[in-house]
Formats: sequence, structure tokens, C-alpha cells
Amino acid sequence: MASFRTNKLLLSLAFTVLALALLTIIANFLLLSDTGITSTIDSLSLPAIPGFKSKGWHAGENLDDSPEPIDDHPISLLMKEADKTWRAYEDDRSVTFRQTVSKYRRKYGRHPPPGFKEWYQFARKKNVHNIDDFEQVMDDLRPFWAVEPRIIRNLAANMWRDDQQGVSGIHIRDHKVAKVTNGSWRSETLVTLVEKLLKYLPNMDIAMNRLDQPRVVVPWGDMQEHLTKELETRQTPPEAIDEYSSNMEGFLDLTADDDGKPKEDPGWYPAHGKQFMDIASQACPPQSHARNNRSTTYDTEALYKNRFGGIITNFNRTSDLCTVGPEIKDKHGFLYSSSTLIPTKRLVPIFGECKVNVNSDILFPANMYWKHDDRYDYSGKHDLDWDKKQEVMIWRGVSSGGTQVKDNWKQMHRQRLVMLLNATAMEGKDVRILAEQPERKGEYENFRQFHPSEFAENHTDVGFTETWGCIPDCHFYDDVFSIKEPVSLSEQFQSKFLVDVDGHSFSGRWHAFLESKSLGIKATIFREWHDSRLFAWRHFVPMDNRYDDVYSILTYFIGLGTAGEKKESDDGSIENPYVARHDREAKRLAVQGREWAKKVLRREDIEIYMFRLLLEYARIIDDNRDRIGYSGDGSELDKYDGVSTPHVVRR
Repeated sequence: MASFRTNKLLLSLAFTVLALALLTIIANFLLLSDTGITSTIDSLSLPAIPGFKSKGWHAGENLDDSPEPIDDHPISLLMKEADKTWRAYEDDRSVTFRQTVSKYRRKYGRHPPPGFKEWYQFARKKNVHNIDDFEQVMDDLRPFWAVEPRIIRNLAANMWRDDQQGVSGIHIRDHKVAKVTNGSWRSETLVTLVEKLLKYLPNMDIAMNRLDQPRVVVPWGDMQEHLTKELETRQTPPEAIDEYSSNMEGFLDLTADDDGKPKEDPGWYPAHGKQFMDIASQACPPQSHARNNRSTTYDTEALYKNRFGGIITNFNRTSDLCTVGPEIKDKHGFLYSSSTLIPTKRLVPIFGECKVNVNSDILFPANMYWKHDDRYDYSGKHDLDWDKKQEVMIWRGVSSGGTQVKDNWKQMHRQRLVMLLNATAMEGKDVRILAEQPERKGEYENFRQFHPSEFAENHTDVGFTETWGCIPDCHFYDDVFSIKEPVSLSEQFQSKFLVDVDGHSFSGRWHAFLESKSLGIKATIFREWHDSRLFAWRHFVPMDNRYDDVYSILTYFIGLGTAGEKKESDDGSIENPYVARHDREAKRLAVQGREWAKKVLRREDIEIYMFRLLLEYARIIDDNRDRIGYSGDGSELDKYDGVSTPHVVRR
């Protein structure tokens, strides 16, 4: 019997090796022949492992265990890979002040800023999960090391003056918010956050974007010069002073409307309704897809998308306009017809709630995540346990996203989502999904003749609650969309799947979606402060901004058809695809996302992030920034961290 099992195992392994070798030979042949590559590779299937059986994921029971994929579906494998990446992230966290300081210097080539010790204690008292993960702060401020501090201060102090340019000013003096200029609800909300940190902060002026959409697009060549100069200025002087400079000039004079001194020109220019990729491409590398005419869609998609089912393999790339911009420039309202776009090519210090990858705005946690608002705050009032939820993907919203007219609304991202998931609109249309091959269990192929109308009728609830943002009005939608009744945020949690897409800019509902017991599905072109701490396929499901993978995603989790049934049409094609149900995998992702949000997306995490951001910002505007910082080794907090000091016996 043992010999039989051994032979069976060897036979299975041999089959796998041969199958992979055959697939490699075919792929190489196609690449060499350069004939019909895309369509041929799409028609290939993923080889199954004979006799391969593994336990399904038991979601919510043993989340500390590494997941074992139940089959070879790309999503199953991506979830396992994401779990591996997340565990490496967890293992790399500093646990003491010594470690935190040492890692800071290794990574950034500088001392931590003045006040770093106080920030560390502040963060620890608030139970920060990862004391090292503030990469976004450092990336945002890095190019400003190439700009003289006095120029940064001048811009921050005065950009609010033209109230048509969409900039507010928050002015801190002597540990108080002394003045707010050109204020709005955004600046008022941000002040309530900053006030919690004032006792730690030196004088500063903060320029804040009061528009929905990001602002700063520095040309590629200019940005490379900035980054090169930043590298050249890195140093860790042993005599660094652990305090900020005082009595610097260039802050806003709060005693006069105008001090008469020269004002730096931020270089704003109006671009309302313009094609954003015409602006964005200037900030992309010359060899990128956005600027290289020889680059193909096929080559580019390989960087972030699986050829099977269109499943996203690299979520960061899906919002990289240098990579995906040419494909989605006419499929997203911000890119196609932005409503409030006032950009600049100059590197100016403006704080914003979101940006696209080519922007150089300084990100801070969005006001909607801090401001208490029933439209955005999580409430468990109607949230249900997973098994009691409806097997439905829900979305409600208004038709925002860009300036809409009769001839361009089909280019808007929200409108495309509603149409794609509308049973009536999809009647008689085909979409691609990833289905199991008949009579070849465990092997998957692209199935391009899936008729989604009935599936959408049973498993989606998507629609507009209001049409808005049209010129001259929205009557052209009267014969297109049926307006749906609003569903409160909490009531949406009665569905298993919550799809989140952009509006005019980022979506303020994302934190609440992650905090819920439902599973978040995310498509966006915008970057936010929290991105580095969220892992696609571990805490949420990533989706392409074209939504061409949405039915592959939903059929994977919900399932489709019956195993073993085979029905052929007159031309020999299969009419009833089968996709195994992966409900436990969906539940596991939902539980992991919820538990993670409780650790890294709390209001306390927003305070910790903002505190660190303002310390780093205070240094780059300091005339002595190369000579200030914390130069110690961190040992003074050993006792605070519970580190035992070796006992030295004196003789």
C-alpha cells in the first residue's frame, strides 16, 4: 500500500512538471512567432495538480494560520501570496525606541526630527500597531529638501490670498491656532485634529487644499533633480540639536493684511474640464506607457493583471497613471472631464486629502475619516454576521465624478459601473469570467461568452440616488437611469459585498466598509495616507478601474452553475460555465479586513500620523534643518520599552 501511494505521488509530480514544461514551450513558441499572442495565451488554461486536495479556509476560526488555497484559481493563490507579504510586514516591526531610531537612520539617511521621542511615546500610549510605517509622510516631503526653507515658508504663508485658487491657511503660533485664512469646512475640521497636537508643535503655516481634487504635478525631469538633491543632502551630524529654530522670518504676519514683502508665485492655472492625462503624462518617466508610443496595452497589463479573468495582481499599479493612464483616460470622470482642477507645475507645500500617483501634494488623513458624519462613520446598527447577509454586491451614490454633458456621460466611472451591473442594460451582452474547464476539474480558462444579466439581477443592487453635476442640467439621464431609493451606510452592511469607487475624488466610505463585517471591493485612481498599511487580497479585494474583472470576482466568491453539467451551443461552445463557490474565502477576507481596520485605521492612528507629519514638515521649513534632529541611540527609553539593562558586576 505504501508503495502504491508513493508511485501515485511520483506520478502526480511528473504530470505537473510535464504540464508546466508544455505550457512554457507553447508560450516561448508564441513569443518567437509573434502571431496572435494575446488571443492564444488567453485561450490557454491553468494546469491542475492531479489528486490535489487541500482543506478550504476556515474563515474567522484560525486567522493566525497561513491560508491554504482550496484550488488553483488565481484569486486563491493571490490570497496566499498576500498573506505571506503581510506576515513579513508584521515580522519587520520595531518594538523599541532604539530599534525605531536605528531603522529611521538606515532607511532615510538622517536623524529623526526634533520631538521624535515625544512622538514615539505618544504613539505607544495610543497603541500604534506599526511604529515604522510612515513611508507616505517621508515620500511626500522628500523632494522639499531641494527647496530652500524660506521659500517653502513664503508659499505656505501666502497661497491662501487669492480666494479663487482654492487654498486655506492654518497658522500656528505659540502652540495655538492663531488664525485660519480663507477657511472652509475642511480647514475647520483639520483644526480640530491639529489642536490635539499643538503643545508639541513649533510655529508654522499650513496651506491646505480646499478643493476636491489634487493640485501639484511636477514634470518628471524637475522631480528627478529634486530627488537627486535630497539624496546629496543626507547626513547624520553627531552634534545635531534636538529642537526647532526660533525667530525665523517668513511666516504670515498676523498683525497686518499685507506685510508688503515679495510673495512667491505658486503658478496655479485653471484646467477645468481638461483631459488630465495631458497634464499627468509630463510627470511620468519617458519610457513609461503614458509617454512611450511603442508600449502596448498587452505589455502594460502584464504588470498588474492576470491574463486569466483579468484579476488584479498589483493593486498599486492599477492607480499608476503612468502605467494605466492611456487605457482609462476616457473611463474616469477626473481624467476625462474634471470639474475643479487648478494645478501647478511648481513644487508647492499644499496639504491634501488624496492625490494620484503623479501628484506631489502632501497627504494628510482625510477630514471625512476624522469628522463624525453618519454618511461616513461605521455603525453596527444594521450590520449582520456573515452567514445572515445577502449574497449581493451593493452600491449607492450620486452621479458625481466629473462635468457631465449629454455626449460624455458614458465616459464617467460611476455611470459605467451602474450600467455594467444593471441587468437590463446587460441583456444580451457578453463578458469575460474565469470558469472551470468541463471534465477537467481544477483547470481554469477565460470564458468570454458569459451572459451576466440574470446573475446581475440576482446578485447586484447598484444605482444612483440622485443625478448631479450636469451641464446645463441632468434631464438627459431621464431615459437612462431609474433613480433608486437611498440606503443608509449601515443598511448596506446587510449585503456581503461592498463595492467602493471614486467620486469627485477619493471615497470617504472606505474606512467604514473595512470596519464592517462585509467584504470591501475597491477600485480607485487616488492615493491616500493609509495605503501602505492595507494589503490587497488580505484585507480587501482589488478591482480594475475599467471594472472588466467584476464578474470574475463575484462569480468566484458566489459561485456559478453546477459541476458536471455540460451544455453546448450549435457552434460547440459551452453555454453553462461552472465556477466553484468560495464563500469561506470571502468571509475570511472580510474578517481580516475588519480586524485590521480596528488596529491601523482608528482615530488614534489619524492623530499619530498627523503628529509625525507635522514634525517632519516643521523640519523641512526650518533654516537649520541640516543641523537639527534627535542624535541619540534611543537608550533613554529602554525602561519605558521594558528593555532590561544587563547588570554589570563591579570588582
